[in-house]
Amino acid sequence: MAGELTSMTTAPAGPDPTAERGRSARHAVPAVLRRVGVVLVNRTALLFTLLALVFIGVELLPGDAAHATSERGESAADLAQRRALLGLDKPVLERFWDWMSGLPTGNLGTSAHGERVTDLISTAFPNTLLLGATALLLTAVLSLALGSWAALRPGRRLDRTVTAASTAVFAVPEFVVAVALVLVLALWTGWLPAVTLTGADGTPSSWTMLVLPVLALTVPQTGWNTRIVRAALADEARAPHVETAVLDGLSPLRVLTRHVLPGAMPTIATGLATSSGVLLGGAVVVETIFNYPGVGAVLASAVADRDTPVIAGVTALAGAVISCVLLLADLTRDAVTGERR
Repeated sequence: MAGELTSMTTAPAGPDPTAERGRSARHAVPAVLRRVGVVLVNRTALLFTLLALVFIGVELLPGDAAHATSERGESAADLAQRRALLGLDKPVLERFWDWMSGLPTGNLGTSAHGERVTDLISTAFPNTLLLGATALLLTAVLSLALGSWAALRPGRRLDRTVTAASTAVFAVPEFVVAVALVLVLALWTGWLPAVTLTGADGTPSSWTMLVLPVLALTVPQTGWNTRIVRAALADEARAPHVETAVLDGLSPLRVLTRHVLPGAMPTIATGLATSSGVLLGGAVVVETIFNYPGVGAVLASAVADRDTPVIAGVTALAGAVISCVLLLADLTRDAVTGERR
């Protein structure tokens, strides 16, 4: 007995699981920070290139901001003075660099009408973010519900119906969905307002005015993401650990929620993150149809006026938002992959 105690006392201790987890966590944090740093550098370079293309693209359009905002009867001297005032007499790359130098401080330049671009879009852009975020949240809920519902009945009539309907819905553009919603829910039934009225604070005066624009954005993206969810769940259902859970006699719902859905989340998150860019782009069209007070009207007016600082400012903000959403999706994928390892 004494010998056993002695051997137990002197025997080398095995690896401590808690210490191992601690070391893994310490190594994981620098890896995540490096990953975030690389992604931010790459996306910043991509945004820089995109903004340069915006300046060059507007420069290639016929006319310029001086002509577009001029009043009838202005002389050539007046136009030349306006061009000098707007900096249009400088080379396009010089104007681009001047604009970019103010971007780190939040200075988005001055519009062709003499307004600070930051002030011009400070009210409109939050309204667009509200519209896009609400549509993205609703898209996530509906696509997860429909895709999971179909996955619980693989190959059956419900599965085939959901797959066919999601494909058909995704093929319909946002403006067609918007017109159909106005026709049915506003003109025929009178349930919802067809246009958006703005309150004194620059936001929609009633929440009901958000319903039709949100639905117009949500319907096509729900079709797309439902297909992604269904495909991701089907791929994950073939994993060995899922087959083991089925052989253990777990219910289909428990297998789906505990074993299939967590493994499919990286693919689902990537699909939703991609939809964020599509939603912001589609919001410009939908806002115009419903007279919604977002960046759609600001951007349309800026394009008509060849107002490069406004177009670039909207592009920079939209690019920053989309980059953040994509980064969040990347981190979600890495976190789930790390846990599974």
